[in-house]
Amino acid sequence: MAVAIITNIKLLVNTRQDSRLLRGKELAELPCIENAYLVIEDGVIADYGSMAAAPKFSDNPIDATGQFVLPCWCDSHTHLVFAASREEEFVDKIKGLNYAEIAARGGGILNSAKKLNETSESELLRMAMMRLNETMQLGTGAIEIKSGYGLSVEGELKMLRVIKKLKELSPIPVKATFLGAHTYPVAYKENHQGYIELIINEMLPVIANEELADYIDVFCETGFFSPEETETICKAGMSYGLKPKIHANQLNLSGGVQTGVKLGAVSVDHLETMDEETVMKLASSSTIGTLLPTAAFFLRMPFQPARQLIDAGCAVALASDFNPGSSPSGNMNLVVAMSCIQMKMLPEEAVNAATINGAYAMELQDELGSITIGKKANLIFTKPVPSLAYLPYSFGSNMIDKVMIGGEFN
Repeated sequence: MAVAIITNIKLLVNTRQDSRLLRGKELAELPCIENAYLVIEDGVIADYGSMAAAPKFSDNPIDATGQFVLPCWCDSHTHLVFAASREEEFVDKIKGLNYAEIAARGGGILNSAKKLNETSESELLRMAMMRLNETMQLGTGAIEIKSGYGLSVEGELKMLRVIKKLKELSPIPVKATFLGAHTYPVAYKENHQGYIELIINEMLPVIANEELADYIDVFCETGFFSPEETETICKAGMSYGLKPKIHANQLNLSGGVQTGVKLGAVSVDHLETMDEETVMKLASSSTIGTLLPTAAFFLRMPFQPARQLIDAGCAVALASDFNPGSSPSGNMNLVVAMSCIQMKMLPEEAVNAATINGAYAMELQDELGSITIGKKANLIFTKPVPSLAYLPYSFGSNMIDKVMIGGEFN
């Protein structure tokens, strides 16, 4: 049996006997143990507690004096598989072009789709594995990855097969989401129903047969997929056992939140545009509201109303939205910092939203998201820091000393 013992931990963060989805005031409750020890057996948390009550250790322990130990970030919304970056569009935006003008020049999601369809599966896998390793070095210990840059039967299946391969190769849990309904490909610009039928009749049966996805997602937004179309596509996916997760209310009051709640979606993600009625609808449901502050930051959009959502009693998670067009970063440390700086989340709320609630948003709450006996030892070891608040406060510094995945330092 492989055993690792960590002693003299300055602060062991998010220690929980059992897991529950946190909402409202619970998000600010972050149980911690000062001057703690942690025992890991075969990659799983076996014991923890105060050094004052620590048993005698025969093995040579790892000394974590001055360090905080946290559960790894659970990043529940990414588009990590893509063929090329889009920094030329970044410059176009600086020059004043809007999204529609960039799309008219062949940019946007259709740009990513064109490049992805020209790129081999093996090359996509190589690039995605590099990005995945980078996010792990930054403390991510579980990740969800969406398709949506194929926009054709072949392209979407290629993406999902790459994600399935990442699942097999990755030392951290990977969840796969089918997002064929990301936008309409050029060939179906005037035939929306035709593309929806392509998704339902040609993509979904293969996805189900090859077990390529855990979830189905739709970009429910004005000019993209209506609430009715979103419901139709999600129900088709649900008939194959795929649970819905919805891109909702990013640009407008799109009805995406209401549709997600109606369908019992695991999460509704983005939520930049909310009114009181929509907030209360989400608060009264079991659906998680996943906030993506780095996307709002990169697009110069208003940040999500985190305080309003939390104060209303919503269950809130944080994720990176790592993608080449609107959030070209998988750095969850920056996500946590930005949530505090720009959305007025307390450091405790942000940590909970990026760990245990993020785990719930991927249905991994029994494996990850807290320091709990029986959960995987996917852990962040910080550099010596004075307090928990120092982590988001020092947003420009890398405060991670090392990352442990499955009981082994990465």
